[in-house]
Amino acid sequence: MPSRPIHQILADRPFVCVPADMPVSAVTRLMNAQERSAALIVEHGVLTGIFTERDATFRVLAAGLDPETTTVGAVMTHNPQTLTEDKPFGHALHLMYENGVRHVPVVDANKRPLGVVTARDALALDALDFGAELVRREEITVIL
Repeated sequence: MPSRPIHQILADRPFVCVPADMPVSAVTRLMNAQERSAALIVEHGVLTGIFTERDATFRVLAAGLDPETTTVGAVMTHNPQTLTEDKPFGHALHLMYENGVRHVPVVDANKRPLGVVTARDALALDALDFGAELVRREEITVIL
């Protein structure tokens, strides 16, 4: 599974993409509505940062900032490491591990966002493998 290209993992999955001047409260509402744990921040269509649920917790709430007046650009991670969609998923996992992050933005050659690969995607692949293993074991049990 780690050799699958990232474009197969993304599979036209929607993602949150917002401007840097948007208030944190509005961004987190969008993230909640789309059931996403991160938002990509763009300027003129080009990725400039990423804002995650951990940023909302630690950089906004724990810091005592007002999410209604704090812009996402003030608390985002600037210039995050990115991948292109032709890379294998294992490369994304390696970046997550090496950098201690749970989200890696996927961009095209012009740094325009295409989606986000998350640590949850790795769990989904493990769940598929686990389900296949359970089916295989059930088949063996029936045979025996």
